[in-house]
Amino acid sequence: MAVVFISPKQRQKMFFMGITIMFLLFLAITALSVFLSKPQEVSPALVFNKPKVNIDFSVVDSEQFKNLESFAKMETQFSYKAVAEKGKIVTGLISAVSIDEAKNILASIDLTVTEIKEVEPGRENPFTPYFQEAVVPKSK
Repeated sequence: MAVVFISPKQRQKMFFMGITIMFLLFLAITALSVFLSKPQEVSPALVFNKPKVNIDFSVVDSEQFKNLESFAKMETQFSYKAVAEKGKIVTGLISAVSIDEAKNILASIDLTVTEIKEVEPGRENPFTPYFQEAVVPKSK
C-alpha cells in the first residue's frame, strides 16, 4: 500500500485555493490594465471642410414663384349669444380668423352679439363616445 502524505480533503482544499488565486490574479491584472491605461490623444487641430453650396435665386424671379398664393389663415371656432331682430336669443358656433371678423359675420346676418368667446379645444370627458344610439323602450 502506498503511503500518501496529503489527505484527499487537503488536496481538494489546495485545488480550490489554486483556482481562487489564479482568478484573483486575473482580476488584478485586468483591473490594472483598465485603470492605469490613458485615453488616446485627440488631434488638437479642428478640421472644417466648407461645403460647396450654390443657391440658385433665379427661381424667385420665375413666373411659377410669382403666381404662388399664400396659405389661408387658420380659423378659430367661437361660441356666441346674440339677439335677432325680433328679440329672439340665438346661440351657436361660428368659425372665423379673429373675434372681430366673427362679430362682423354675425352683424352681416342681422344679429346683435351679446356674448362671444373662443371655444377651447377638446372635450370635458374624452372617454364618452361621439355618437350614442338612442335606446327606445319597447311599448307593451
